[in-house]
Amino acid sequence: MSVSFRFLLGAFALLALHASGIDAAARPNILYILADDLGYGDVQCLNPERGKIETPHLDALAWQGMTFTDSHSGSSVCTPTRYGVLTGRYAWRSRLQNGVLDGYVTPLIADGRLTVPALLKQNGYHTACMGKWHLGFTIDGAGKSGGKGGEKFMGAPLNAVTHDGPVTRGFDTFFGFHHARMMKSVFENDTVKQLIEPVDMLPTLVKHANDHIAERAKSGQPFFLYMALNSPHTPIVPSKVWQGKSGLGDYGDFVMETDWAVGEVLSALDKSGAAGNTLVIFTSDNGCSPQAGTVKLEAQGHFASAQFRGYKSDIWDGGHRVPYLVRWPGKVKARSTCSQLICHTDLMATCAEILGAKVPENAGEDSVSILPLLLGTSDAPIHEAVVHHSIAGKFSIRQGPWKLELCPGSGGWSKPADAAAKKQGLPDRQLYNLSTDSGETKNVIADHADVVERMTKALETIVTNGRSTPGAKQTNDVPIHLMKSNGDVPKD
Repeated sequence: MSVSFRFLLGAFALLALHASGIDAAARPNILYILADDLGYGDVQCLNPERGKIETPHLDALAWQGMTFTDSHSGSSVCTPTRYGVLTGRYAWRSRLQNGVLDGYVTPLIADGRLTVPALLKQNGYHTACMGKWHLGFTIDGAGKSGGKGGEKFMGAPLNAVTHDGPVTRGFDTFFGFHHARMMKSVFENDTVKQLIEPVDMLPTLVKHANDHIAERAKSGQPFFLYMALNSPHTPIVPSKVWQGKSGLGDYGDFVMETDWAVGEVLSALDKSGAAGNTLVIFTSDNGCSPQAGTVKLEAQGHFASAQFRGYKSDIWDGGHRVPYLVRWPGKVKARSTCSQLICHTDLMATCAEILGAKVPENAGEDSVSILPLLLGTSDAPIHEAVVHHSIAGKFSIRQGPWKLELCPGSGGWSKPADAAAKKQGLPDRQLYNLSTDSGETKNVIADHADVVERMTKALETIVTNGRSTPGAKQTNDVPIHLMKSNGDVPKD
């Protein structure tokens, strides 16, 4: 997409913005809810034929706003997706070339890099992070695993302190935990204030979010709440009241509790009086994990990836095509659907355009505003291409209906894994036309050399330029290798 075309799209969007009354005096609150390992097909309204879990609150949210059917996380696993959400930059440009962060380690978001909350703070917002962080921070007096002297512990001890946590990356407040294996330690800003059991985490987050919304609604200051749920990721621990509700086992119950959590937070928003001026976005960080018991779920008739191939970790769409529901009363048309290709990295540019702010050249390198789609001012494609990344660091690029994958297998945990696919004599790359083969069942790479050449060059340019959007070239943090070996696949 040319720079001039993007400029025209932005100009039309700004005109629509002013016409709809979004100005400095009426900045919308922004509530961004990120589920953990919730598959596209886990939301009932997105998968009515092959979904067996009831999600009435998410279905209602979809009914109240816009449903995106071709939305993708920046990666098929946790850490890199969260990096992309908050920075507007693909995480494979950073030091993290595969897998996820583990333990208390140096933050993945570099000190001084602009984040979405930092941008919003510059424009008068109060910013809060709740729930799962999983982007790294260090702990005073604690090793990588959190305990002292090598003791095994699910997190850091009471009163442990971090000096490089979320409150140093643009957030005014933080209430939550680092990641699933360190969930017991609950941080308030920079200090561990309580230890809880994982089964209590989701209800605790809901209560804290509800109290926070009530407080911020009274302040008169616009707020940004980034609520990163712990569910339905492992440990799969539905509360007692939800156990047995789905008839599909613990995972189905936990998905239902996740749906309840969203409903509770949206109810709190309604009660606060702030719902009318709040942009609500609900999505997931990647596809459903096989650890949810996907084989058994499918035998019971529930397909967490809907019609798409693969699951969390994979380069196939089941790994990174995710629910994306948006409600913005008076701005986003209710009961609407958008089939345009979007990515989680788009949050920064979207927020900037809503506020009439400018994203610096060295920030949001892979972020494109979806505002024209939200307002219905354009249905033209906003992305020339979107890059996908698997847990093993395998690359894929999507352009229009075409998807080129630079690996012979799943790029993740699903079969065939890349090493096995290579032994089977499968091609080193895969090409699918998603308009006729959304399940990625027929590799047509031998029939479309021209498409492969064009898409390969596009991916090389995106890597070399340090950005996928118009602007000055930027530098990736490390050298990027597009074709990786078919070795071991990291664990989550």
